[in-house]
Amino acid sequence: MEERRVGRSGLCVSRVGLGTMTWGRDTDEHEAAEQLRAFLDAGGTLLDTAPGYGDGTAEALVGRLLAAVADRSDLVLCTKAGIRGSAGTRVVDASRRTLLASLDTSLARLGTDHVDLFLVQAYDPGVPLDETLAALHEAVDSGRARYVGVCNHSGWQLARAATAAVATGTPLTVDQVELSLLERGAEAEVIPAAAATGVGVIGWSPLGRGVLAGKYRTGTPADSRAASPHLSEFVSRYLNARAARVVEAVATAAHGLEATSVEVALAWARDAAGVASVVVGARTAAQLRGSLSAEDLVLPSEIRGALDDVSRPD
Repeated sequence: MEERRVGRSGLCVSRVGLGTMTWGRDTDEHEAAEQLRAFLDAGGTLLDTAPGYGDGTAEALVGRLLAAVADRSDLVLCTKAGIRGSAGTRVVDASRRTLLASLDTSLARLGTDHVDLFLVQAYDPGVPLDETLAALHEAVDSGRARYVGVCNHSGWQLARAATAAVATGTPLTVDQVELSLLERGAEAEVIPAAAATGVGVIGWSPLGRGVLAGKYRTGTPADSRAASPHLSEFVSRYLNARAARVVEAVATAAHGLEATSVEVALAWARDAAGVASVVVGARTAAQLRGSLSAEDLVLPSEIRGALDDVSRPD
């Protein structure tokens, strides 16, 4: 798998990363191990997790697999902090206390003394930016993180944070944001702001929360995310008429290219201008292999243009 440099930093990651949102809850340890093996066999390096995934069960499972399946040095391990509380009662909290305490808890679950990438999971208007950035600096200065960044920050939020971070001596490396044919908001301000400040962009949910795979074209499969009590609300945003038109366009393109809808949707997001990597999640190893098969697919400019047109935001 091709690796790309993240922004102007020295960090390189595989252009497709492996997400663990379902691990330990909808994906058991056996399936997670098979996913990790398939990902490593394909040359993947970026492994993305967070303490909120299964209220810590995903991180704990990653820790067990790092000891049994993978060589820690082969992975770029990413986790996050900045959302406090349990499912249903979570609040954004990017304070120094919460960020550093969360990082220590994550390291214990992961069974490692450092992560390669530590991200503030959401913008917190209630905490001074200097305090948040000082915590990120301490994470790097103490050796607990190699690089730092943010998630889900808008263009102006990213520009402000990235500019201020330079003065701390610990620049921001990444803004991880949702990006797919069903969510193209990052193109307007985030990607230009990232390019101007030297920050890399990593897209999450490049398959439109699974909708672009085409599995919902005729209903809701019983084993799908939309049928899961944990993830149904996460998916329902894209079960509408506008999304359906995009899904059909992707299916048409896939038919013409003798590819799958998953491959087409993933290739579109992966090769979007300014994107260093995209993070895909899967419930099973078979689903993940379907995503990894997109490595050799390059969308012809005519097809990419047609998909751009049909998915253009209002």
